[in-house]
Amino acid sequence: MTELLDPTVEAVPQTLAYAPRVVSLQGKRVALVDNTKFNSDRLLQKIGDILKAKHGVAETRVWRKQNASVPVDEGTIAEIRKSWDVTIAGIGD
Repeated sequence: MTELLDPTVEAVPQTLAYAPRVVSLQGKRVALVDNTKFNSDRLLQKIGDILKAKHGVAETRVWRKQNASVPVDEGTIAEIRKSWDVTIAGIGD
């Protein structure tokens, strides 16, 4: 006799809390988080250049995660929160 198992579970609804959006990027400091996938560094550099040229961003800086499968480490998160106005996470591949 064959026994079939169903590994699925019911989806649990979750409430999402979005970060407040900035009204303007003019003069803001933008943190760019690279997930280490192929071309994510190039994508983020291009995004940073566009934000400076077209939206008046004052400064950008790229942080690189250890690898794509792990979250940003807590030390990096604390540093970004302390000194940067906006954060963008980029996904390459």
